[in-house]
Amino acid sequence: MKQFICLWLLAALPASPAFAQENEVPDSDEEIDNIVVFGSIVGSLTEGLDLKRQAGNVVDAVSADVVGNFPDQNSAAALSRLPAVAVQRDQGQERYLQIRGAPNRWTGVSIDGVTIIGADEVGASRAFRFDSVPAVILSVLEVNKTLTPDLSAESVTAQINLRTASPFDRSGLSGQLNAAYGEMDLGGGPQQEFGGRISWSNETFGVVAAASAYEREQKTDNREFGYTGDSLVPDDFDFRSYTVTRENNAAMLGVEFRPAEGHSLFAKTLFTEFNDEEQRNQYVFDLAGSFGDPASRGPDAGEVLGASVRGSFNLGNYENSNLVNTIGGEHFIGSWDVSWRANRTDIENTSHLPLALAIQTDPTAFVSFDYDRSDPNLPILDLYTTELGNAGFVRGEPLSALDQAGFGLALGINFQTELKAETTTFKTDATREFDIGGREVWFTVGAQYDNRDVTGVTFTGSLGAPVPLLGLDVGEFVSNALWPSNFPRGFDINWVDQFAMGRAIQDGFDAAQDLGIYDPGNVVSPDARYAITEDVLAAYGMGEFDIGPATVIAGLRIEQFDQSVTGSILTDAGAVPTSKNNDYTDVFPSINAKLDLSEDLVLRLGASSGTARATFGNVRPGASVSDVNETVRGGNPDLEPENSWGIDASLERYFGMLGIASAAVFHREIDNVLYTGTSVITDDRFDTDGVDRTGYDYITTLNGGNGSLTGIEF
Repeated sequence: MKQFICLWLLAALPASPAFAQENEVPDSDEEIDNIVVFGSIVGSLTEGLDLKRQAGNVVDAVSADVVGNFPDQNSAAALSRLPAVAVQRDQGQERYLQIRGAPNRWTGVSIDGVTIIGADEVGASRAFRFDSVPAVILSVLEVNKTLTPDLSAESVTAQINLRTASPFDRSGLSGQLNAAYGEMDLGGGPQQEFGGRISWSNETFGVVAAASAYEREQKTDNREFGYTGDSLVPDDFDFRSYTVTRENNAAMLGVEFRPAEGHSLFAKTLFTEFNDEEQRNQYVFDLAGSFGDPASRGPDAGEVLGASVRGSFNLGNYENSNLVNTIGGEHFIGSWDVSWRANRTDIENTSHLPLALAIQTDPTAFVSFDYDRSDPNLPILDLYTTELGNAGFVRGEPLSALDQAGFGLALGINFQTELKAETTTFKTDATREFDIGGREVWFTVGAQYDNRDVTGVTFTGSLGAPVPLLGLDVGEFVSNALWPSNFPRGFDINWVDQFAMGRAIQDGFDAAQDLGIYDPGNVVSPDARYAITEDVLAAYGMGEFDIGPATVIAGLRIEQFDQSVTGSILTDAGAVPTSKNNDYTDVFPSINAKLDLSEDLVLRLGASSGTARATFGNVRPGASVSDVNETVRGGNPDLEPENSWGIDASLERYFGMLGIASAAVFHREIDNVLYTGTSVITDDRFDTDGVDRTGYDYITTLNGGNGSLTGIEF
């Protein structure tokens, strides 16, 4: 981006402030009511390092106040500053996390110690979306790289805990405000962010409120390619341009009450939302179906005669929202320290992408071109007309721009997806100190119950029957504005007015409905819908004790998992309901040891186990057919979870309270690794409405063999 200006302000206002004139020094006998320190981030830096140093397992942490000093829009960007934490981006914005190079499905997430499942637009991932969680609502971000029994076992490489702000983080009245503005480099669209948090507390009661709003308008220039098999010769060149308006909004309200010493109660509600309005212009040059000799095409350069061009255009909307409500308490009862949580989380994802496909039907409108892939990511095309000569088609005159009016057929596909997840969680644990053989042992027992109800629709939308959009002419919507780009292309393309075209696409669907060739009620095929219920009951116990200079935490967690999956399979007789139940019990032992070699040198050793369960969309029993792409994508309710065990070792050298140098090694063994398998359909099980789908690719998720993950981090 061209520029990014960030303003951050933190103010701590005591309940009874004292003021003094400049240079006034109080008498030695005078009582000082309050000391106010402004602008210090030393304490925030110390907090993250101290949490890491005192932890019994391998942990990295960062304080939200430290995050506030950087232009990080969300928690994913903030966490990426920690060792071995990388981010996956969408349109340049951080969304998912990958820990230690592993897929995002191997990372578990909790908020204030309560497990939160992730759910993306199509149910293809359980990965949690961090792009809608701003740093302003958080106090500490923790990455647990080894597990202890009180942490959910639904993770392989890390369990991330997001601690939201507490009114007791600072006494009295406290506030934080941040504002940022910038311009996107391509297109000059604005990027702006506003956020704030305010809290108040006395000795017994506190309240905290926070809100954040982020918006960006950006243009994206994209290139993609298609290949057949292992060939390095491209089958198609795909040029895309996006204009995206993106919003992330969040709000939090929390209250805490400490009625007596050793007792505290709290209630918090957190709402986040993500809204994406995306305009897409796309043109695909079909090399594989061209008239010319395939021998004239190579991996780096080639000549193409008479290639058809397919255009696609859509004005799509993506929406995601999360509502997290939690109540809990901490109580010291007798010799027991008791903690409990009750949570209800609602996640909703919807996508609506009405798409128009413009297809060339007149061969004389096809283009011929030379291509240069000196830079394989940025192909340059020199365009020519295609003319019908005496001996067939020949190359004609050079073109400086693509003819965006030469399309004879327009088809509409009304893509829609939907996913809703309702989760209820109860968790409690109790800790007590025992004297065993003269050794102090802190023993913790606990239990957790999670109930999840998920309903979803896979990425579909009358894929088997695109709707003719009668009278739709793409050329009518071509503007005078060139596609914005910072990269060479070799020819010009003008931007298609997507708002005007979007209205025309909807008119086309309405006209098709009047003619009886389109039924909006059938946009979502019954076989694309699924429902999943999961019940996870866990019990755990662990002990913490010292052996010489070492502190050891050892124990195990037992989880009973019960899953019910329902859906349907489409046949000539209609949609046939189908279901599958999966239930099993797993035991997850773990042990962590911390050895203080000296005052500033710490050695850690850990061994733990975990699991990653298959995603919602992957375990559905149905299958979605695409006659456009000649594919059938099916779920697999027989998938086994990916179970893991691993070891960690780290050496940490602390420099006072403001610096650290560390090195760690890790190894994970994973059973039943998930992968995507493709086979060719040889029977008639997917033939409906007289359509023969023999020879289509059948794509599904399968369990493979065992795998391993080994690495070093500094």
